[in-house]
Amino acid sequence: MKTLVIVTHPALEKSVINKRWIEELEKHPEKYHIHSLHEVYPDEKIDVLKEQQLLESFDHIVFQFPFYWFNCPPLLKKWLDEVLTHGWAYGSKSGYKLGGKKIALAISAGIEESGYTPEGKYKYTMETLTTPFQITFEYVKADYKGIYVYYDIEQNSSPEWIEQSVAPFLGFIDNLS
Repeated sequence: MKTLVIVTHPALEKSVINKRWIEELEKHPEKYHIHSLHEVYPDEKIDVLKEQQLLESFDHIVFQFPFYWFNCPPLLKKWLDEVLTHGWAYGSKSGYKLGGKKIALAISAGIEESGYTPEGKYKYTMETLTTPFQITFEYVKADYKGIYVYYDIEQNSSPEWIEQSVAPFLGFIDNLS
């Protein structure tokens, strides 16, 4: 089953880890369909109907993005606001078009994992900070499968550190069932 990977990165050409993940996904076009929001919508004018039709054609969907300011990039938030409409994604007459679809997040985080603990610098876990996504996907009756996070990219961007992320990233996506 092919997985839709919706990538939102405002500076992908400067990315080290998200760009590497995409390179790996591109090696397997029979398994993954990459949809880069900044590439498709450089003017941020989202074609809602086109996006809804794309979502309807996949049963596995992953949102891939860097985590900054304790959230997703603004274009992804705008995309969620505009695409997940009443009457399509939710509502008594919507048919819940995302209902039952396996949805997950793949996140790169600049800070080390210990910073995202109750005792750490930010006092909250990544699971807590991404709760709004979980609630959103549950609200539209999707099957939320959680998050894959690769931490410490800001301090450790060595080729070896980046490469260590690839197999677990693919494994996470491949095991959404």
